[in-house]
Amino acid sequence: METPRRRFLQIVALGAFFPAVARVAEAESYPARPVHMVVPFAPGITPDITARLIAQWLSGRLGQQFMVDNRPGAEGNIGTELVVKAPADGYTLLLVTLGNTTNASLYDNLNFNFIRDIAPVASITRGPLVMEVHPSFPTKTVAEFITYAKANPGKINMASGGIGSPQHVAGELFAMMTGINMVHVPYHGNPLPDVLAGQVQVYFGPIPASIGYVRAGKLRALAVTSTTRSPVLPDIPTVAEFAPGYEASSWYGAGAPKNTPNEVIAKLNNEINAGLADPALKARFTDLGVEPMPMTPAAFGKFIADETDRWGKVLKFAGVKLD
Repeated sequence: METPRRRFLQIVALGAFFPAVARVAEAESYPARPVHMVVPFAPGITPDITARLIAQWLSGRLGQQFMVDNRPGAEGNIGTELVVKAPADGYTLLLVTLGNTTNASLYDNLNFNFIRDIAPVASITRGPLVMEVHPSFPTKTVAEFITYAKANPGKINMASGGIGSPQHVAGELFAMMTGINMVHVPYHGNPLPDVLAGQVQVYFGPIPASIGYVRAGKLRALAVTSTTRSPVLPDIPTVAEFAPGYEASSWYGAGAPKNTPNEVIAKLNNEINAGLADPALKARFTDLGVEPMPMTPAAFGKFIADETDRWGKVLKFAGVKLD
């Protein structure tokens, strides 16, 4: 005869069992409708291109359209907050960038905590920047640049895509490690026209946007910011060859609102990693001067936390704060 206690335990067990089954079934049928990937930057630049490549792969792989939704503004915070407030169902994703980690130190009054409110899904790519100057600038190597900067403190203008951008923090790290003083000139748009015109002296620019000008002789590449030389600029040394231990990369990944089902995150992670292993997609990324960076969600979460700590220290040293 079934006792009340045994019946109670059976009910409890079934109560735990059926939601788990429902979550697995939901993950198996995901996605059942189009998915939005929010890119917190304007169309046509490297973050947007990266998002569109991975969205195209996921669309073909999963049979539903993954649509890129550009929401620029406030150094990426507008698009990020939109995803933070979205339903945690896997149908709104965020293109995560290095800027998300620097904004945590730059802003005291954000309406969200990035590490707490965005679940890491998958890392996508990373790639070096290229330290470049106008051909008329009187230095041809990083060593000459450092010597010149020390002899002319505060007279070199360094362009960037905005405060806390990869270009900005790469330059601040370089200044910190070499003991030089440069004037940061942040742009809300593309600084390359002014770099090409010699209006600003140095730029730590994304390789995809700069490589054509470097090859045409319109910009002089002094070094790349990775620990090893770039295969697309094999004759250009690394900054670390002159400042040991230096490394700065621009990177991208995918995130989702917190409490997004683990099964959905795992499925997205598996599919993105499959894309990063696909020869055709890898070739597209190589053409952009970046390399695939596959990780588990947990490893990507640790990477984000480490980057937040690292760049927070650099920005604190440089005395940079927005509010």
